[in-house]
Amino acid sequence: MSEFVLSLRHSNRAYRIAVGLLFFMQGLCFASWASRIPSIQEHLHLSDAALGIVLFALPVGSMAALPLAGWMVSKFGSKRMAANAIVLYSIMLVALGLASNITVLVLSLVVFGMAGNVANIAINTQAVGVEARYGRKIMASFHGLWSLAGFTAGGIGTLMIGKGIIPFHHFLVIMSIILFGIAASFQYLLPHEKGSTGTGRLLAMPDKTLFRLGIIAFCCMICEGAMFDWSGIYFQKVVRAEKEWIGLGYTAFMCTMAAGRFIADWVTHHIGFKKTIQASGLLITTGLAISILFPFMVPSVIGFFLVGFGVSSVVPLVYSEAGKSKRLLPGVALAAVSSIGFLGFLIGPPLIGVVAGMAGLRVSFMIIAIMGFCVSLMVNGKER
Repeated sequence: MSEFVLSLRHSNRAYRIAVGLLFFMQGLCFASWASRIPSIQEHLHLSDAALGIVLFALPVGSMAALPLAGWMVSKFGSKRMAANAIVLYSIMLVALGLASNITVLVLSLVVFGMAGNVANIAINTQAVGVEARYGRKIMASFHGLWSLAGFTAGGIGTLMIGKGIIPFHHFLVIMSIILFGIAASFQYLLPHEKGSTGTGRLLAMPDKTLFRLGIIAFCCMICEGAMFDWSGIYFQKVVRAEKEWIGLGYTAFMCTMAAGRFIADWVTHHIGFKKTIQASGLLITTGLAISILFPFMVPSVIGFFLVGFGVSSVVPLVYSEAGKSKRLLPGVALAAVSSIGFLGFLIGPPLIGVVAGMAGLRVSFMIIAIMGFCVSLMVNGKER
């Protein structure tokens, strides 16, 4: 019996399930926070402007952790760092539910963002190692589990709100689930990273290949961030949807983004990394062009469906390629690419807002379409 357990512990499938569970738990933690933002805003009596300033603390924490995350993962190992970071992530989630004033909320969000980004680098490093064992693309399916966790957390959040359960008690339940998940999966995680022949420096300049991957991620994450923050407003002000249908565009985008991640590995296996990224960029551009040229309910929903498919595979595939770097350890390489790509999340939403204020939302969405086309243009060089 013990021999069976030992063989299971070191099987590729066991590693894949355990790492997939890490992605799910991280997504569950983040989306649980997102589902209760309105409750916390109401509890602390925050205006929309004050909430916007408060929410900026999360990406600040994420950016602050990026260079440190790669070094920590390389020095202490992705297995240990993934488990510890996700545990801290869940603890800080509970702290967010306990926040009694803006100062505590902001400080908690900074640490929440830092823990989330260390977890992000660590679990993606684990995923790179599992993918190497399989010898084929499986990264996108892991990110699909993160998206699936978002839907799960949204459902739980809706239930908690409907039952009148305060965020603190809600987040305690989520933390308990995550702690149980870590305890169950830890022994099945990869004990070390494969193919780590590069440097483990705290800060490292990306080479030409990694820089290009970072720019591809940057362009895609501008699109992704803008769709998260502005799709509802686009349907409200441009499509002029009825109140009950304003969220339909966001839902369409999220559905196809999640679904696309479960088929992206299969597509990449058959047509290759380069063609998959090119097709993804064209889908983003085409979907947004349809929504811009025909700003009516049905065409816009179809357009947002296409954008979701386009966005779905880019970041997972870019992370997969970055993890194969011959010059840097996987964690450091992923942190370098993430540092460039994550700027898209920071720049995208406010850029759309500025352009929308000057020229209208349809013009600002043209910028997203151009970024989607840049995703296709930036993929050049040899097929890997």
